[in-house]
Amino acid sequence: MSRSSPFFGTALMIGATFIFAMQDGISRHLAGTYNVFMIVMIRYWIFAAFVILMSMRRKGGLARAIRSERPRLQIFRGALLALEVLLMITAFVRMGLVDAPALFTIYPLLVTALSGPILGERVGWRRWASVAVGFAGVLVILRPGSGIFTFDAIFPLTSATCFALYGLLNRYVARFDGAEVTFFYTGVAGAVVTTLAGVWFWEPMLPGDWLWMLLLCATSISSHFLLIKAYEAAEASAIQPFAYLQLPFSAVLGVLIFGDVVLPNVVLGAAIVVGAGLFTLMRARRVASRP
Repeated sequence: MSRSSPFFGTALMIGATFIFAMQDGISRHLAGTYNVFMIVMIRYWIFAAFVILMSMRRKGGLARAIRSERPRLQIFRGALLALEVLLMITAFVRMGLVDAPALFTIYPLLVTALSGPILGERVGWRRWASVAVGFAGVLVILRPGSGIFTFDAIFPLTSATCFALYGLLNRYVARFDGAEVTFFYTGVAGAVVTTLAGVWFWEPMLPGDWLWMLLLCATSISSHFLLIKAYEAAEASAIQPFAYLQLPFSAVLGVLIFGDVVLPNVVLGAAIVVGAGLFTLMRARRVASRP
């Protein structure tokens, strides 16, 4: 597969958003019993241990994984993701697991807006239009006027800004470092940040809940690795409409696992989001076929 492949990047993004939805569901389950800062800290501990062991088994070992052409930027990027997770978990606590993720969905628009000045990517009017249509689908799901834009909204909005910048930095550092190096810094830098925040909230966990914790760690590792590879394979602004798929994925998970009720506006909004993503894919195929 070539380094620049919009179709491969799209598939990776869809896979990442599906796992992100699973991750939110597991976090919702654990956060009902344990402190969220401790949950994130343990998740990053296992994440960091995994990337260290993986790096040790590869040719060149840890020395190769640490060797980055932009080490400070890699550390900043990894810490930024950890900050985003902590902000979003705080948003879950203060606003719940419906309103906070809904506000978080503005991040693809932020990626598109910043991909030009940060990455130098050309964003045409059709791509802007597809993202705007996807955002309109999100508004249909949200039902404007529902009263979720309170002071607490600063947490998911700031989290969305951090995640958008993190996504763009994934694409930027891919110009200098391989995915393995980026993956290493994601785990290690994040573990340092979350330990500083979560070590003060330690509490014992039941044996059965440790299994859920391990599953949460597995989803965290796999989803972010897929995201890193997606930004290596395609332009950031080209695959952003597919990030909206996390909403319908989460809705299905909520119905099947948590007994949530999906209203007609959610179904309509999800259909609009998927339609925008399909338009972007067809547009990318047409552009790729040009000589």
